[in-house]
Amino acid sequence: MTQKIFVNIPVSDLERSKAFYQAIGFSLNLNFADETACCVVISEHIFLMILTYPRFEGFATLPRADTQKTTGAMFALSCQDRAAVDKITEAALAAGGSEPKPFDDHGFMYTRTFQDPDGNVFEPFWMDETAIPTHET
Repeated sequence: MTQKIFVNIPVSDLERSKAFYQAIGFSLNLNFADETACCVVISEHIFLMILTYPRFEGFATLPRADTQKTTGAMFALSCQDRAAVDKITEAALAAGGSEPKPFDDHGFMYTRTFQDPDGNVFEPFWMDETAIPTHET
């Protein structure tokens, strides 16, 4: 079996979140969906499980973070090029997300940050691995 990642995040409004993630270019796998959860397909091996607060809390071993006040995690998503970074971020903003800080451009790496309507943080980035500065030890 190929290794995959399923990231579980809490959402306050499942239907709003489904619409948001579809608006930024992801699809839904309705085989893993009900009135409390839905699987968002990011890529062939990366999935986001969006879970209502009660459903998420049923899995969690610690209290749910209030992502409107604190950062629980940041999800860095590699993109094909700078234009793809801008495209997904602009789609997120148009779909009700926010951009909490300006872009970062290091020449070899370009990053933007957006938050979904629940405050979950995503950082789409492009990186030219051939141009990464090397550090001697």
